[in-house]
Amino acid sequence: MIYASDGQSIQGGLSTTAHVFLFIGTVASIGFILFLLRRRQLRGKYALLWTAFGIVLGLLAVFPNLLTKISELLGVSYPPILFAVVAIGFLLVIVIQFSWELTRQEDRTRTLAEELALLRSELEAERRDHADG
Repeated sequence: MIYASDGQSIQGGLSTTAHVFLFIGTVASIGFILFLLRRRQLRGKYALLWTAFGIVLGLLAVFPNLLTKISELLGVSYPPILFAVVAIGFLLVIVIQFSWELTRQEDRTRTLAEELALLRSELEAERRDHADG
């Protein structure tokens, strides 16, 4: 609970407007994910991750007291802060996963470039041998 200067308790949950905004944003996000999937611009494993995050946001929007109850269980006095911390944690996981994917792609690109250089070298040697003899 948050207390005003006169000692009265103030509800620490999200306002109705915030929940409506969260719900609309969630529906729009899931719609955009489905749009990208249909156009084959987003791979399934990423769509699953973002859809799961959207569902969690949707649950918080549909059940306004859920965030407050979870905050009380965890000892967080201001529920929107818990929401922000969870969102930042999710984004951190996404950034780490993308960094891992990028590193893998860089390694694969380097390997392919090396293999291509070797193949070109062999092809040029074959052409020289064929032209000489």
